[in-house]
Amino acid sequence: MSRNPIDPSPDRFPRQLPIFPLAGVLLLPRGRLPLNIFEPRYLAMVEDALAGDRMIGMVQPTDPACRLREPAVYGTGCAGRITSFAETEDGRYIITLTGVSRFAIMRELEGQRGYRRVAADWDRFSGDLIDPLERGGADGGLDRVRLLAGLKGYFKMQGLSVDWKAIDGTPDERLVTSLAMICPFSPSEKQALLETPDLPERAKLLIALVEMAILDGHEGDGGNALRH
Repeated sequence: MSRNPIDPSPDRFPRQLPIFPLAGVLLLPRGRLPLNIFEPRYLAMVEDALAGDRMIGMVQPTDPACRLREPAVYGTGCAGRITSFAETEDGRYIITLTGVSRFAIMRELEGQRGYRRVAADWDRFSGDLIDPLERGGADGGLDRVRLLAGLKGYFKMQGLSVDWKAIDGTPDERLVTSLAMICPFSPSEKQALLETPDLPERAKLLIALVEMAILDGHEGDGGNALRH
């Protein structure tokens, strides 16, 4: 998951960034997020991004249940570059965002064509641009034995079938990033994964979330058994 040479360099990151608020949706650096775009304002956002630097900021509403048109959002998001684009016959856009770097929202700006924009600060997240292998250490500081042991129980509880050979051969960062993005954690848990300072800390939190989910599932089973 090395940095794409087409991505803008840090000194050329946009200071003004369109944002796409989606509860429970997580984008991380070098992760790939497919999106189905159909709302007119977000169709406009994609068109403007394609005409510019192709960058869009993914953020989460602070209240997942909020139905306001412009809900309050967390102060940290992750920007992705549009790396795949297709248009459907019914006027939708199917895009893929590839994560570039996290950002902090300094303030919200005047909207444009119906979508929201923010002033973005990238300085705190310069480490997002460095591939773990380029740091000269272990891939990601991941306790793979503990994670894989937890995943077996977690996926079984979720009723998911898994290609374990593929998982075994996946580098640490790609594995942690993919699991953090696709596992059905709560929005607040997704945000916590986003805001971890680095990959080793994200890996530790991922393991903790998997183990807590298994524990909660077992406690729920036990409670049901007692009630019956």
